[in-house]
Amino acid sequence: MAHYSILIKNGRVIDGTGALMRKADVGVLDERIADVGDLAGSGADTVIDAAGKYVTPGFVDLTGHSDTHWTLFTQPTQESLLCQGITTVLGGNCGSSLAPLVSGEDIEGIGRWANIREININWQTFAELQSVLRERAFGVNVASLVGFGTLRRGVIGEENRAADGEEIRQIKFLLSRSFDDGAAGISFNLGASHEQAARDHEIAEVLHVAAGATRLVKHHLEDEGQHLLPALSRVLGFARRTNARTQISHFKALGRGAWEQFQTALEMIERARDAGFAVTVDFFPYTRTGSRLIDVLPAWVREGSESQIISRLRDEGRRKDVHDAIKALTLHYERITIASVLRGGSSVGDTIAAVSARSGLAPEAVIVELLVHNELNVAIFNEVIASEHLETLATKPYALIASDGVGYALGARLQMDFPHPRSFGAFPQALAWFVKDRNVIGWEALLHKMTGLPAAAAGIRNRGLVSPGAFADIVLFDPERIAAPADYANPYQAENGIDTVLVNGGIALRDGTLNKQSFGRFITVSS
Repeated sequence: MAHYSILIKNGRVIDGTGALMRKADVGVLDERIADVGDLAGSGADTVIDAAGKYVTPGFVDLTGHSDTHWTLFTQPTQESLLCQGITTVLGGNCGSSLAPLVSGEDIEGIGRWANIREININWQTFAELQSVLRERAFGVNVASLVGFGTLRRGVIGEENRAADGEEIRQIKFLLSRSFDDGAAGISFNLGASHEQAARDHEIAEVLHVAAGATRLVKHHLEDEGQHLLPALSRVLGFARRTNARTQISHFKALGRGAWEQFQTALEMIERARDAGFAVTVDFFPYTRTGSRLIDVLPAWVREGSESQIISRLRDEGRRKDVHDAIKALTLHYERITIASVLRGGSSVGDTIAAVSARSGLAPEAVIVELLVHNELNVAIFNEVIASEHLETLATKPYALIASDGVGYALGARLQMDFPHPRSFGAFPQALAWFVKDRNVIGWEALLHKMTGLPAAAAGIRNRGLVSPGAFADIVLFDPERIAAPADYANPYQAENGIDTVLVNGGIALRDGTLNKQSFGRFITVSS
């Protein structure tokens, strides 16, 4: 008779491939799954009774920001992710990553999310970052992309201009070496000030490096609002031009002005896929986005470097024009909640409308003053996503679930940082909303979007599956109790129907109780 480290008995296994669930036992030996099937009579050091539970792969989250928000270092247990069943996260998203750094000063690129004065950098290359992170224990597994903005900052500096031929060669060299060292791909945010100046030929040359290495390319669209279609067309054009495997991060149509474009956007994606190009999207299951306050400004106000934007906002001669331009956007100030600031936390958790009423300033003036006082580092929640769009995405075979969140310790309460509830409940929220409550998709199909499909998209091998030989990243949850109580008023809530989580064969969560030991590790991707 076989003997296992852990034997999970009497559960219904959903294996991450999209196949129908089946009653089966799962035998774990050390860090891997050894057997799946009828394991009656087998012994184990630890037996877990999964009667009434679904047994699934650990969830794979391809859009996360724990690295650039620095909680990967300050709160390495990443409990807000672990307790919602996430066992693997992909960092380096939206154009910013922790490596490669041409100089230590390049870490200033994450200054909009983290206090860089508290950061000590002892790496430059991706290999050196990998060496540092492999010495640490995390609550979840961590892989990383390389940020295009990080590459440009290292090679070009702070200048807001196109790269010349030699600089493009250096960017490509740094990227290629990072791929050799195990980076999972490259990310872009062509709407960010440092990437706006990149010309199409520069981007295409970089994408050819990613395509040649068969690595994932992720895009934060430069406009998710009224100019959604041109932004999407540009990204799909790059996919066609370079044949790079492409994923659009946190895909959505922001605001009523963009909602009418949503169906056309899906048709554009589907035409590209029908033509043979590997294009996927991910989305989070909430109608409020977590974004930067600067993103609500009109495009002409956001042009140039951060210092140029701040100078424009401070210019008394242009102040009325800025206020009028914001007012013309007809924003719903009562729906915009201040989530985090750089300095002073008194406004965190309030809406723009509430701060306006308290201060006596017009809402447009509140927005400008907040941005100037915090050097543009203000995050918000904004109710701008249509719920029917999310339900439509849930049914699309090319749409994956991702949190777009940050990992926190459950006991942490940060005065100047009010987390979006997706950091605590994105995956249970999707299961509860799309399957249990609304039945827009089946358990097996939705869980495929959370496990096997994202792992394959990122080139992460032997994860996202309950099958012999795969790493023992496993989730047990009660389908009747699955829920996401975390909300905008109180995001620090983890009770959600997820009972047990294994990471690399270690029991990280058992019957709702966290293990003090962490079992996650830094992982790499190879061609």
